[in-house]
Formats: sequence, structure tokens, C-alpha cells
Amino acid sequence: MNVPEKHRSSPQNRKQPNSSFYLTVWRWHFYAGILVAPFLIILAITGSIYLFKPQIEQVLYQEYFEVNPQENRVSATEQLEEVKRLYPEAAITKYRPGEYESRSSEVTISSNGESLTVFMDPYTGKSIGTLNSQDRVMNKIEEIHGELMAGTLGDRMVELAACWSVVLIVTGAFLWFPRKNEKIFGVIIPRINKGKRILRRDLHAVPAIWLSVGMLFLIMTGLPWSGFWGAHFQTIATNSGAGYPPSLWGGSAPTSDIQTQDVADVPWAAETLEVPLSDVQGFVPLPIEEIITIANREEVHPSYTVSIPSDAEGVYTLSAYPPRAQDEFTMHIDQYSGAILTDYRYDHYGFVGKMVALGITLHKGTQFGLLNQLISLFICLGIILVAVSGFYLWIRRKPKKQLGAPKAPRLFKKKSFLVILLGLGLLFPLVGLSLIVVWLIDWLIIQKIPLLKRFLNA
Repeated sequence: MNVPEKHRSSPQNRKQPNSSFYLTVWRWHFYAGILVAPFLIILAITGSIYLFKPQIEQVLYQEYFEVNPQENRVSATEQLEEVKRLYPEAAITKYRPGEYESRSSEVTISSNGESLTVFMDPYTGKSIGTLNSQDRVMNKIEEIHGELMAGTLGDRMVELAACWSVVLIVTGAFLWFPRKNEKIFGVIIPRINKGKRILRRDLHAVPAIWLSVGMLFLIMTGLPWSGFWGAHFQTIATNSGAGYPPSLWGGSAPTSDIQTQDVADVPWAAETLEVPLSDVQGFVPLPIEEIITIANREEVHPSYTVSIPSDAEGVYTLSAYPPRAQDEFTMHIDQYSGAILTDYRYDHYGFVGKMVALGITLHKGTQFGLLNQLISLFICLGIILVAVSGFYLWIRRKPKKQLGAPKAPRLFKKKSFLVILLGLGLLFPLVGLSLIVVWLIDWLIIQKIPLLKRFLNA
């Protein structure tokens, strides 16, 4: 007698130790997969593209980036004056000298509520062209990857999907763990000679296990950027130690409530660093050439950007997002005296700051160059394979007129749910909140409507 595939060799029909618990875990894994898989595919695709941002932008914007080196350079002040002539109503906010001789310099301006980058030839002092930050392809990819182009709501959705992915990985590892005498095939190598059904299962489970460490790494190194979990984690990391080292400041530690992230784009560890104030005393602000001379003297990474002060008490803020975390720095300079008020580098970071900095550059694929990019690309492609194969398994096994969820005790029937809720809520607050929402939906809606209850096997 031929048994329909959806009834063959499923966890419901295989004898498992502690079957009730096994089916409950499988049910969690199923629902987590249904909810998270679409987000994982979006994140993996956009992440794969963003990994190659340097190469992609070099091709797309070569005409803006590349210049012909000559013997003499035009001063940064003259370049800024040319930008003011071209955009008399705009406010100049940043200047980037360029990290090598054939690289153009960049002047960022704010005009009519938009951020524009004016590319300047440092040898002729003329504008090469202007790009709107919102129109740059990789900025769009980054916006999709970080917040689904939906602002704060999108950021929370991405964070929730990332946190639930941890649950998905843990439950998947439990389901994969061999409970018989399996050795290699079906455990760490797919079985290609056991029929299509077994092969489909193995093409989901085996790659998932191989990729699980890499997936967890990408998730945990991406979370510090998130708006909710990341912000609270940063606050805890900052406040749990003795504060920033006193050696950062050239004088007394600043007492302002302005954070560096409010005035410049800086590395993660420096975002909450207090901004010192310039000592006005009637002096004339230094020309930007002096600031560049200081940067060269202090041997900072050449990819740095100078954020220009917006008022009389403001400071020049120098920062860089170099490929290697060890080259990061944030520096505040008095705009009148040129005194270095803050010099915050990787060596000053605490343990958590260093780990996050390394995690970010590894996540972006820049820490070890092309090798880093290829390894991360492999993980991203693997995530897509696992998500698609899991969806395919569900479609193949799904009964008609039912969602196909594994039959198991209700998720919220046992008192142990409270322990799980508290644990996940402490580690990932948005997961805890989502569990409360799911519980309310299950209690107030699903259990009250027979048709929904049958459809969900609840």
C-alpha cells in the first residue's frame, strides 16, 4: 500500500524519546520558520550585495571617484569656497580628503533638507559631479537590509526577525541531533541515494547545521546596529565599566550632554562619547588645512572624514570607518586652537567595544578583504538555500486546508512557558513581547474559533 508522502517518516510517525517535548520543539521551529524565512531571504540577498560595496561603487561611480594626479593640489579651503559658489544656499557639513592620490575629495552639503555629496578634483579645484545620498545604490541596499525602507517600524521588524532566527537555529539543532546510530550520512553529509524525500530533508537540515555558527555570528554582529536591542546593549556596555579612559581628553572631561553620534558618523564604540566644546575667547576658527595637518601628524587612517562645527562652540570631529577595526578612531579638535580634545582609538576600547568593532568589520566583509567577503557570501547563499528548502518541505508535506503545523501540546499550556517567556524577554525583549502577543492571539482568538483551531492544529 502506498502511503502519501505527507504521512511518511514525519516526526509524528517516528518514535522519539520524550515525544511530547520533541513535537513541541518542532512546532516552535515550524512557526518560527514560517514567520522568519521571508525576512532571512531579504537580509541574505541584500547582505550578499552589500558585502561587495567597495567593488560595486568603484564601478558605478568611477567617474566621480577617480582623478588624474598632478604635482600640486588645491587647498581644502579653496575647494570649500568653490562648493559655496556652486551652492550658495547650502550648509557645508563634512569634508573628506580622499585616501590615495588618484581619489577625489568629497564635500557633503545640506541643501533643502537633502544631503548631497559634491566630488571635487583636488588638483584643479573644480567639481566633478554631485550625488544625492538617497540616490546612491548601496545606500538603498543598506536601508533595505537595516530597516526594510520602513524607518523605525522596519528596524524593529528586522530586529525581531534576527532574534527569532536564534530561536529557529536552536530548535533546528535540537531536531537535527541524531537519536539513533547515524554516523555521517544524514547528519553531516546529505544522503543522495535514499530517495527524493530523504534528500529533500537532508538538503535542509545538513546545510543548516553546517551554517549555524556562521548564521549566529552574522545575527549577533548585526544586532548592535539595531535601534532597540542595539541601543540598550550599547548603554549597558558603556555604563558597566569605569567609563571612557581619562587619557582620551586633552583637558578636563567634557560635561556636555551632546553625544558624538549627534554631530558625526563615528564607530560604534564612540557613538555615545560626550562632545567637548571649543574654547571661543574671540579667536578666529582655524582653516580646514590646519585640521588636515593635525590628522596627518597624528597618523590617522587616510579614509577619515572631517565633520565641520555648526556653531561657535562646536569642534571639528574626525572619524574613519576603515576596513580593519584596529584602524578606527574618533577625534575632537578645538576649532580655534587646534588642541586635540579627544583622541579615541581601538586600543582605548574595552573588551566589549573591541569585540563589537571586530564583529562589525567581519559582518561587513572588510576585515580580511576578499576572503572575508567570499566566506560571508557563502553563508548568505546558504541561508537562502536553507530558507527555500524549508519552505519547499512544508509545501510538500502540507495537508489540504490545513497549515501543516506539527500536532503537539499547546505552546502556552504548560507553566514552563512562563520561564521561557522571562528568559527570552530578558535576552531579547522584542521576542518576549511578541510571545505575549502570540499568546493573546492564541487565547482570545484561535481557541475561540473552531475553523482557525483546526487549520492551525492548535
